[in-house]
Amino acid sequence: MKYLLSRLALAVGLAAPVLLAHADDQVKRGEYLARAADCMACHTAPGGAPFAGGLPIVSPFGTIYGTNITPSKAHGIGVYNDDEFFAALTEGKRRDGANLYPAMPYTSYHLMPRADSDAIHAYLKTIEPIERAAPVTRLSFPFNVRLGLMGWNLLYGKDVKLAPAEGKSDTFKRGEYMVEVLGHCGECHTPRGLPGAMQQDKRLTGGLLNGYLAPSLLATDLAARGWNQQDLSTFLKHGMSAQGTMFNEMFPVFHNSTQGLSETDLAAMATYLLGDPAPAAKVLSEVPLDNMSPSAQRGRQDYLNVCAGCHAPNGEGKPHIAVAMRGNTTLRLEDPRNLLRVIEDGIGEQTFTGFERMQPMPGFADKLTPAQLTDLLNYLRQGWGGLSSELALSDVQKLQADAPPAEHKAH
Repeated sequence: MKYLLSRLALAVGLAAPVLLAHADDQVKRGEYLARAADCMACHTAPGGAPFAGGLPIVSPFGTIYGTNITPSKAHGIGVYNDDEFFAALTEGKRRDGANLYPAMPYTSYHLMPRADSDAIHAYLKTIEPIERAAPVTRLSFPFNVRLGLMGWNLLYGKDVKLAPAEGKSDTFKRGEYMVEVLGHCGECHTPRGLPGAMQQDKRLTGGLLNGYLAPSLLATDLAARGWNQQDLSTFLKHGMSAQGTMFNEMFPVFHNSTQGLSETDLAAMATYLLGDPAPAAKVLSEVPLDNMSPSAQRGRQDYLNVCAGCHAPNGEGKPHIAVAMRGNTTLRLEDPRNLLRVIEDGIGEQTFTGFERMQPMPGFADKLTPAQLTDLLNYLRQGWGGLSSELALSDVQKLQADAPPAEHKAH
């Protein structure tokens, strides 16, 4: 008996380092997966502790607050076991059985394998618990009746599906998982119908978010805006490329998620989005002023008055100060709302990888009349966006009227 006990103790002693190494590997993997799943962006309030919740998420049905997902037992997920965490992540089911609102992208995460969920949970259990309650979501009737989400989930909860894997490369399949499941890109880049569900027949064709357009991610549309696989990988890794810089809702995605992903995964995402082989990126040539519409020709002077000081007279931009207008992807969008919103709202100072940063861009909402904005938009779109269409004053005024209140704009 004594011999058996000693052998058992030896076996346990030999196994302990292996088990510890496995647990450490799982935590490291979970940290990476949590970054890829962009958990921090929605579960961290501006200026707040990471993962402690409190971020207001504006939806058509009211404001939903990101929850505390630190290991706090009173306010976070410290009492969740792996089964309960997996149910929350992939089914939108809280530990107490209540349904989560689909601002939590369980509609995409439902395709996440159990091993990835367990790894994310293992990582979250190692971060500092924050003993602070996030604001409670209180929606108006009938959206405050969580029981009604049972029917919604039956209809839409598992709508996101992966394409058949036959004939696809491992790189393509990895990119599909990173984009469609972990990155849940379709949650913003897909239009939604009246019940707030993604319109799967228009998947990744673009969606509206707080007055901005999350543009189409279809390969043909990306290529038409000048994207190739290398530039797209660079954009995700560094937040900037020849096509411009990340701003609005995509900046937190870069800051909290994509800049920390491996080159292999970023290349896989670009391969999935653009296809293999990818369509050729459209190259634009600058349009002479005489070939532009009268409105665009007037807009040249507005550009020189308010834009050229930073973006340069001929649109070449200035390193570390302002992006170039030449080749800028925002100017090439058929829908002008993002360009209008940026000109009116401005962009705060942004820090990118390494020592790269862009100075703040002021908003010009109180400095340009609707007529001047129309002329400026036409100049930018026709001169450097490759668009021959002309915006009317009424088009710009309608977009201005549709702008969300200041408190609902991007965080």
